[in-house]
Amino acid sequence: MKKISLPERPHWRDHAQEVGFTFADMHGEPYWDETSAYAFSLRQVEDDIEDPSTELHSMCREAVAHIVASEELMDRLAIPQTHRDLVAQSWRRGEPEIYGRFDLAYDGTGPAKLLEYNADTPTSLYESASFQWQWLEDQLSAGILAPDSDQFNGLHEALVARFAALFAPETDIHFTATADTPEDYATVEAMAWAAREAGLGAHYCDLEKLAVSDEGQFLDDQDRVIGTLFKLYPWEDLLRDDFAAHIAPSGCLFLEPAWKAVLSNKGLLPVLWQMFEGHPNLLPAFFESDIADAINGHGPAAPHVANAFARASVQLSAAHVRKPILSREGASVSIYKHGKIIESSTNTTYSEHPRIVQSYAPLPQFDGFRPVIGAWIVGQTCAGMGVREDCSRITQDLSRFKPHFITP
Repeated sequence: MKKISLPERPHWRDHAQEVGFTFADMHGEPYWDETSAYAFSLRQVEDDIEDPSTELHSMCREAVAHIVASEELMDRLAIPQTHRDLVAQSWRRGEPEIYGRFDLAYDGTGPAKLLEYNADTPTSLYESASFQWQWLEDQLSAGILAPDSDQFNGLHEALVARFAALFAPETDIHFTATADTPEDYATVEAMAWAAREAGLGAHYCDLEKLAVSDEGQFLDDQDRVIGTLFKLYPWEDLLRDDFAAHIAPSGCLFLEPAWKAVLSNKGLLPVLWQMFEGHPNLLPAFFESDIADAINGHGPAAPHVANAFARASVQLSAAHVRKPILSREGASVSIYKHGKIIESSTNTTYSEHPRIVQSYAPLPQFDGFRPVIGAWIVGQTCAGMGVREDCSRITQDLSRFKPHFITP
């Protein structure tokens, strides 16, 4: 794994505007940055990122079955009581999943470590699936990259195959996101593009324009009944929305399904550690309340939790991260070293939520930037990756997207 300086394509910004990548620069700073790229060997990609991510997703599915069967865990993950049956039944019915993104700490020399799973509404899909692939093809054509260079990027093809496997030809799927949010729209359009290529009908409607008919069905802005809805709207928000009461009786199939509310919750991390303690791709993680009970020697912390905490206490005391169970783009995340905060997000949007404590896995540094690997799951298999970097130890909404390639 190396970071290599490369010349930018002469007219890439013009191309970005042509294809609707209007957020390539945001707030006067580059979001897409091709002044350099990350290079990986094929072994690193296949052995350290692709295969472990597929295995992690399988482990996450085991965790879902465990969580939805436990009222205690549903409570700890703050799944609203009134909609727990919706979440559990969506899993038991086998409602299909489309995609997700693992955020991994990886330095090229050791096992990648799971930081969190963006399993419900992961963005940067367009950048990963399309724009960085065009970058590869352009740089190959210009002779900037060696002729046999490649990229871990089968995302679009995998999405097309996934839609084709799940739905009959000409099935209509509606896609929705918050209006006037270019990044969200790009993600939704990337999904709709794949659906159309799979022979499906794809219709977009702003989230704010969805309605409910007198018969209890969801309608788009042209009063068409929505049978299947891909929504870029987090389940943790949707389950607290007035519209949530209409989901079960509507007969509408949601993508991602309601059971993804469990996987997109950082409470998943201590559950994974409890189920698969010591797995090379996991970091020790605990509910903050369990740590307090284990330290004080009283309270509801189960013996196995206290014992696991005792085994991980040295690692956690050296450095750990505190994260709200519901948090996005690094908000309300703090990193501690020897009991002192060494970095904390200035965005405190999610500070009121319960927290987990996770062992700290330092990100590698390249020219003062720290990259995070985004490993994409389509269906149940890892199908591609993207890289984002930041000067901060905490990856945030304006962290730069960097292209990558596989060296011949």
